[in-house]
Amino acid sequence: MEYQPVVVARHARPAATKHSSESRYWRQFKHPVFIKEYAPVTSVHFSPTKPHRYAVTAATRVQIYAPRTQKVTKTISRFKDVARSGCIRGDGKLVVAGDDTGLIQVFDVNSRAILRTLDSHKQPVHVTKFSSLDHTQVLSCSDDTTVKLWDVPFQACISTFTDHTDYVRSGQVSTSNPHLILTGSYDSTVRLFDSRTGACEMLMGGSTGEGGGRNTAPVEQVLMFPSGTIALSSAGPILRVWDLVAGGRCTRALSNHQKTVTAMAFDSKASRLLTGGLDQMVKVYDVSTYKVVHTMRYPAPILCLAVSPDETHIAAGMTDGTLSVRRRQPKASEFTATDLLSSATLRSRAYESVLGGLLPAVGHGRVREKKKSKPVGDVNEFRVESRRKKRLREYDRMLKEFNYSAALDSVLRKQVPPTTMFSLIQELIHRDGLRTALAGRDDVLLEPVLHLLLKHVADPRFGELVCDVATVVIDMYSPVLGQSPLIDTLFARLQKKVAAELRFQQELVKTKGALDMLLSTAALLAVS
Repeated sequence: MEYQPVVVARHARPAATKHSSESRYWRQFKHPVFIKEYAPVTSVHFSPTKPHRYAVTAATRVQIYAPRTQKVTKTISRFKDVARSGCIRGDGKLVVAGDDTGLIQVFDVNSRAILRTLDSHKQPVHVTKFSSLDHTQVLSCSDDTTVKLWDVPFQACISTFTDHTDYVRSGQVSTSNPHLILTGSYDSTVRLFDSRTGACEMLMGGSTGEGGGRNTAPVEQVLMFPSGTIALSSAGPILRVWDLVAGGRCTRALSNHQKTVTAMAFDSKASRLLTGGLDQMVKVYDVSTYKVVHTMRYPAPILCLAVSPDETHIAAGMTDGTLSVRRRQPKASEFTATDLLSSATLRSRAYESVLGGLLPAVGHGRVREKKKSKPVGDVNEFRVESRRKKRLREYDRMLKEFNYSAALDSVLRKQVPPTTMFSLIQELIHRDGLRTALAGRDDVLLEPVLHLLLKHVADPRFGELVCDVATVVIDMYSPVLGQSPLIDTLFARLQKKVAAELRFQQELVKTKGALDMLLSTAALLAVS
C-alpha cells in the first residue's frame, strides 16, 4: 500500500477576519512605492489620456512620473516661489501650475517650455485646472479671494468672481457644463458661479446653512459629480453633500475622519469616493449609501489624493514630503480590445495571422510567406504520458521509515506553521508513537518541545492537543526535574501560563453568567 502523507488540518478563520468583495478589491492596491520629496506634496494629478502619467507638485517644481516605472520623466522647475496645483490637460500635452507669487504658467510637457504666462493674481494661487470640456480655458483660485477663468490662446481673463471674502483654496469646472464653476473658501462657504452671467448662482454653507448644512470651518476641498447635480465639500472633519438641483440643499453630513479632510477623489466611474485627511487615513465611500466600505492607513497626514483613470494606481501626497503610490494588477477581463492587441497580441506575434501570414522580410523589398512548422516524430507514434512522483516532505519521509523522533525534530527545527506541527503530533498519537518520539531527549532536544507547548497553550485551536502532549512530557520527565535550570524554568513558565489561562476562563464564566442574568431580566421586562 502506498504511503499517505500527513494531512494538515485546516482551521476555520474567525468571522472578523473575513473581508467583503469591496474590501478585497481595494486590498488589491498593494506594494506601495514611497518616493521622498524635499517638501510637502501638495498636489497629484493623473493625465486623462494613456499612459496616464501623473504630475506631482512639491516645493518649487512639478515632476511628471511614468506610472509603470514610477520614475521621473520630466521636471519643471521654472518657478520663482513654491509651486501649486500642477495639472495635466486632457490631451496630455500641456501642464498648468501656479505659485506663491500669484503667477500662472502653462508649459509644454515634452519641451518644458513656457507657452503662456497669466499674471493677474496678487497673492498665492493654490488652484489651477484645465476645463475638461474646453481645453483652451484654465480656472485659477487665489488667496486674494478671487476666482478667475482664463482664455489660454489669447492670454486673457474671461471672468473674475469676487464674492468670496477669504482664501479660495479649492475649485473645479463642471465636467457637464463648461460655464459652471464650483469653489470652496476659508470663509466657510461653497459657491457655484456661472461664467455667462459672471455672478454667484448658488451659495452653500456659511451663516445661510440650515442644520447640518452650516459650515463652521474653512472649506478645504470641493468636488462635483460628473452629472453636475451633486456637489461635495469638506470643512474640518465633516464631509457634506449638496443637492444643486434643489438649490444647494445639504442632504448629508458625514464625519468619519478624526481630523480635517484635505483631499477628495472619485474612481473612474464616480461610484466610489475616496477621502484623505490629516488623521493619516483614506476612506472609501459607496456613493449610493455614503457608507465607508474600506479604509487605508498611511504613515503621515495626507494633503492630496488621486486615482488613475484606469484604476490601477492610487497616489497620495503627505506632509512629510512622501509620495505613496499603490498599484493594482488589472485582470484580463478589464483590458479593452485595443489594449489586448497592443500588448499580448504583439508580444506573441499573433498579428502575423491577422495579416495573413505575410510580413516584409527585414532588409529586403519583397514579401515572403511564413513557413509552416513540420511535425516532429512519426505520425503513427503513441506518446506515453509520464507522471512525476510527488516528493515527500522531510517529516513524511521520517514517518514512512517509522523514525518518529526525527520526524518531530524536523518540524521543530524549521519555521513550520503550527497547523503542520500539530497535524504531525496528531498523526503520532494515532500511530501510538508520541511517547517514542518524546523519549530519550536531553535538555537541548527537550527545549524546543517545551517552547512549542508554552507558545500555543492558550491558543483555542491547539489547546486540547497541547494539554495531551504536556501530560505525556510531565509524566516522562518529572523524575529528572532539577538537573537542568533551563528545563526547570520552562516547566515553571508553563505552569504559570496554564494558571493564568484558568483564571481568565473563570472570569469569562462569571461575566457570561452576569450577562445571561441581565438579558433574562431585560426579556422579562419586555414581556411585561
